[in-house]
Amino acid sequence: MEDILKLQQKIVPELIELLEKRYGILRTIYYNQPIGRRVLANNLGIGERIVRSEINFLKSQNFIEINTPGMTITKDGEEIIDKLKDFIHELKGLSEIEKFIKENLKLRKVLVVPGNLDEDRTIINEIGRAAANYVKEIIKDNSIIAITGGSTIKEVIDNVPKIPNLKDVLVVPARGGMGINVETQANTLVAKLASKIDGKYKLLHVPDNLSDKAMNAMMQEKDIRDVLETVDSADILIYGIGRAENMAKRRNLPQEELNKIEEYGAVGEAFGYYFNKEGEIVYYTPSIGIKNEEIGKIETLIAVAGGKNKAEAIVSTQNNSHNSILVTDEGAAREIMELLK
Repeated sequence: MEDILKLQQKIVPELIELLEKRYGILRTIYYNQPIGRRVLANNLGIGERIVRSEINFLKSQNFIEINTPGMTITKDGEEIIDKLKDFIHELKGLSEIEKFIKENLKLRKVLVVPGNLDEDRTIINEIGRAAANYVKEIIKDNSIIAITGGSTIKEVIDNVPKIPNLKDVLVVPARGGMGINVETQANTLVAKLASKIDGKYKLLHVPDNLSDKAMNAMMQEKDIRDVLETVDSADILIYGIGRAENMAKRRNLPQEELNKIEEYGAVGEAFGYYFNKEGEIVYYTPSIGIKNEEIGKIETLIAVAGGKNKAEAIVSTQNNSHNSILVTDEGAAREIMELLK
């Protein structure tokens, strides 16, 4: 299969490009349906004339329908998207990239989806779906699942299907809440995941950033101590990765702390810890939630992040995380390869 693909790329590269283009159009329609032609062209960054031509072809193959609200994917279209996914994966040599990153960062597993989140926002759906499929495979009876918040983790939870017949599964937030967007906060995602797997859940009703005095007072509360003990017993942790400077600003850290984070060479952030290029923790924002010393005891860590601009942050957080599964996209993965080389 791999040899045939390489042969095709050498002899008829234009067919490969056309295949990737049509796959991208189908995928974009699928995640934004119903969608108009002009919006589709803008999302893909290609001309309306080219889009019109491709749309006519896809309609003739019964892959899409065109109605007043816009274009939608047919069942045949959904089937072809699903079948093309693995083909495109091999076509782009992503299996080799997964192997390279896994071996060089000494991770348990690496999953790479085609595309670059920085250029195409629909890729976040693909990342979420890939992570959700992995989560589905590993959840078992009596699992304790800890999750952080964020838009990427929301995509993971949104893509987890209903999983019946699981017994005594518990879902907990890994940290307190951050920001004003309730939809992406850990507590919201915890409740949503628990409902999908017929599990129970506990919530952590505390903000992410607290003064030492306030945090010490909160830690005396029995309900909070109970949740934290459960978090420390988790066997699965699902978390996002951010660029250090971006996450520091989102947490509204004072300028003095922002300067320290830059001075210490922090490039990546995960669950409140800031990592330098060598994977060393150089800064930490105190909060109520999971602690770094407990993370190494967790059986399965699932890190989810995409986009070329996240590559350095991903490497920094995964450098010393040997029991981790990384789910990312092609944009980040190719840049990670360059960094590791």
